[in-house]
Amino acid sequence: MKDKKIPPVWISFVPLMVLVGMLICVIRAFGSDALSGASQIALLLSSACCVVIGIVCKTMKWPDFESAVTENISNVSQAILILLLIGAVGGAWMVSGIVPTMIYYGMQVINPYWFLVSSCLICAVVSVMTGSSWTTIATIGIALLGIGKALGFHEGWIAGAIISGAYFGDKISPMSETTVLASSTTGTPLFVHIRYMMYTTIPAFLIGLLIFMVVGWNMADAESVNVSLYAEGLSKAFTLSPWLMIVPIVTAVMIARRLPAIVILFCATIMACVAAVVAQSDLVDSIAGSGSDSLMNRFRGVMILVYGSTGLETGVPELNDLVATRGMAGMMSTVWLIFCAMIFGASMSASGMIESIMRMFVRMARNTFTLVGSTVGVGLFMNVVCADQYLSLILTGNMFKEVYQKMGYENRLLSRTTEDAVTVTSVLVPWNSCGMTQSMVLGVSTLVYLPYCFFNYLSPCFTLLLAAMEYKIRRKH
Repeated sequence: MKDKKIPPVWISFVPLMVLVGMLICVIRAFGSDALSGASQIALLLSSACCVVIGIVCKTMKWPDFESAVTENISNVSQAILILLLIGAVGGAWMVSGIVPTMIYYGMQVINPYWFLVSSCLICAVVSVMTGSSWTTIATIGIALLGIGKALGFHEGWIAGAIISGAYFGDKISPMSETTVLASSTTGTPLFVHIRYMMYTTIPAFLIGLLIFMVVGWNMADAESVNVSLYAEGLSKAFTLSPWLMIVPIVTAVMIARRLPAIVILFCATIMACVAAVVAQSDLVDSIAGSGSDSLMNRFRGVMILVYGSTGLETGVPELNDLVATRGMAGMMSTVWLIFCAMIFGASMSASGMIESIMRMFVRMARNTFTLVGSTVGVGLFMNVVCADQYLSLILTGNMFKEVYQKMGYENRLLSRTTEDAVTVTSVLVPWNSCGMTQSMVLGVSTLVYLPYCFFNYLSPCFTLLLAAMEYKIRRKH
């Protein structure tokens, strides 16, 4: 095969500079509404800039761009389906009273002083068992967010604890798709990869837990008036019953049996819809817009709570915002953003600009630290440009695999560095599929929770630190 012509590095950075400049303007002009449409347009205009440069420089043709777009979007099709099902689960679990019941009893059980560290640990355990940070955050994460707000914690701290725990568990779980992908892409045995990650993952997680513990003790108010207000509002708006916990228990069993995420989310939605009709019939009727209790009216209400927006009156304004749902339709702006991000990634890939920039990083590798640092830099760069953690893992692993082999390093160093750089940082990029999803699910902007996701940015820092120290890094003989 002939080597593909690629543009110079300085030209390859032009679309990125255009994107950064436009996003700065978008954020200043629209603030928290930046992801509602303006950011999508910024991505499309940056894609157009990239395509024009690629065609003028003769590094790509229009059919190349079309093929890349088709391939990129097909790569995230499963993620989009999961995203839509998460919207359905969010609406069904809320209206059925499952999440309100978890919040109600959780407020009475969890000690406010230990709330942040408990949330992080709970999400870590659940994520290890599920192998999915997305599923963990979309279920137990939403309930913990409600409990934390009732206890008076800032939503950024709550989301940071939830995300830190969920991504720690996702990262070390042998059932995690990203963990399996990172090990298989680099040719590292799965459990060798997981054990080697412990040197960077455990210290990062322990420091995060320590921060959450100290902050929790300083911020918590054991006599928070929100607890009684939230409890009264929930009991007034919903029929709360321990029997509703059957749905999460059955969901946990399906998770333990390692069923596909799509199957689990679909079944969890169906079970919650049945629970809504049985336990919250009045709410379902009100959502349908009629006082009638006819079978067709209940059907209409169930359909709306799955796909549409619902607003429930609890008597507490803050609680009204918490129990409001957006359903599958509420995820469409995120799907739109994912499509636009994939188009930008496709334009950068088809024009050869990604390869040009990645070659620059590879040439910087001279010793252990610069090699690991280059891998981390490329991983972060791919998360920003490709906006998809799976694609970023594959491209970063494949790009450096031969370099690590030539320099005599073990494959496990590459697999660990790739996951430390890509998996945990994807949720920190507002237009990455992970960042968009968690922001939408929790209702907390990426830029709001980013400073508090200590585990997520301590992991790559420990990777660089251990590389500088040459700790537990061996070369093949």
